[in-house]
Amino acid sequence: MELLLSFVDLVLHLDKYLPLLIQQYGTWIYLALFLVIFCETGLVVTPFLPGDSLLFVTGALAATGAMEPQWLLLLLVSASFLGDNTNYWIGRLAGPRIFRSEASRFLKRDYLDKTHRFYEKHGGKAVVLARFFPIIRTFAPFVAGMGSMDYRRYLAFSFAGGLCWVGFFVLGGYFFGNIPVVKQNLTLVMLGIVVVSLLPGALGYLRHRFQS
Repeated sequence: MELLLSFVDLVLHLDKYLPLLIQQYGTWIYLALFLVIFCETGLVVTPFLPGDSLLFVTGALAATGAMEPQWLLLLLVSASFLGDNTNYWIGRLAGPRIFRSEASRFLKRDYLDKTHRFYEKHGGKAVVLARFFPIIRTFAPFVAGMGSMDYRRYLAFSFAGGLCWVGFFVLGGYFFGNIPVVKQNLTLVMLGIVVVSLLPGALGYLRHRFQS
């Protein structure tokens, strides 16, 4: 429980901890940021890692000169792209095995077939939009790979999605993160980012529940 509380405190107070980490570890912080974004997008078991808020705070710090914005953008877009594609291939190689059992109550082969049809019809839009939804962006590449979405098509949308996602939050932090009212209420801003990110998915879930 103490470890969980420490992690929550770190996520909610990135504006306080990240500058200290930069001072302590210098350029090694770039590697740490790369690994966090890579794991959040590339490993199905780590959807809880901070994504949107971390990108926003790093952008705000870059505006103060603590980090190089051009290297930050290049590094984090690369981490997002590589993570997405790693996740895709995990889904493509392991997904069919998971869904092989016809007797499974929850993991039916029919789910895989529906996933394949969904990505054939909406794949590009789904890959790009999923970037802006916490948790969903972690599972979307896995499902795309599991559904055998055409890899060349996936690559293009994966890169576009990563570029839009990283660019939106890093540049948002760069241009707006140090405005006094934002900086003084950065914890609330980050909570707002998380809530706004989760809201469309929650509304979609509720709409589906009431319609079914």
